[in-house]
Amino acid sequence: MNGLPAWLQAARPLAQVNILVPLLFGQAMAFAATGRFNVGWLWACAWLGLLVQLLIVFANDYADRDTDAGNTTFARFSGGSRVLPEGRLTPGALRGAALGVLGVLTVVGGGLAVAAGRPWMPAFVAATAVLVWAYNFSPLRLAYRGHGEVVQGLGTGVVLPLLGYYAQAGEFAGFVGWSLAPMLLLGAVGNIVTALPDFPSDLASGKRTYPVRRGQWLARRHALELLAISAACSGLVLPVTGVGAAMLAAPVLAVAALAVPLLGSADAENRGECERFGMIVSGAAHLLVLVWSAGFVVVGLRGGL
Repeated sequence: MNGLPAWLQAARPLAQVNILVPLLFGQAMAFAATGRFNVGWLWACAWLGLLVQLLIVFANDYADRDTDAGNTTFARFSGGSRVLPEGRLTPGALRGAALGVLGVLTVVGGGLAVAAGRPWMPAFVAATAVLVWAYNFSPLRLAYRGHGEVVQGLGTGVVLPLLGYYAQAGEFAGFVGWSLAPMLLLGAVGNIVTALPDFPSDLASGKRTYPVRRGQWLARRHALELLAISAACSGLVLPVTGVGAAMLAAPVLAVAALAVPLLGSADAENRGECERFGMIVSGAAHLLVLVWSAGFVVVGLRGGL
């Protein structure tokens, strides 16, 4: 039962993009601010991101075990890893794995604080643990009580970019604080689109995701609108205005436009269109962050912020 293929499935490798992209964003901003880039810290962030991802997916699967058992409309990026409904792993094994990963993450954070001159690393570990707990578990359990999209926005839009920046720069000076606003919105977009395929089972189990609270059509529309607002806020992230900001937003909006024809029909019951809508919007959101990151690299090469 507990073989390597089952654990690889539980790890959900596709989910790593949600962690890696904001970490790269923070590190690119650090390069723009300091003119320095350390490949060692790039690898360190990659390993930290892997641990964060494993903590999130193991904890989510354990917390959602009852809801996922009744989910028949899941997609590649939603509905959990399916190892529990398929009987490939037990809830106890996933719970133990999540606690074990949290322990490793705590030790790594402490080690980086002591040995690598990054005293704030344990604070990032603590923030990650608090957000995972608040999202999944009592008494808050915000994924079920509502506003889980805010928690994900804080995690991928605030904590991870700050972690990437701090790892590379060794301090917080020079961080473009206004960039956290559009990043937080994009984190919320990610939560909304991953909840769309799970609408029927979430509704049946009382899980108050954004689509359950607002309806599927409004959730899709709001995801696109939040993405467009984030793209329009490129000037808060990079030192660009007018034509420059429009040029940054244009390729992202072009990708996002592919989802517009699906707005009226991509309900969870229409599994193919629902998954396609989510992948287009998520892809556009990640592309936007990568465009910003590339912009920071150009700024750094030209002498910095």
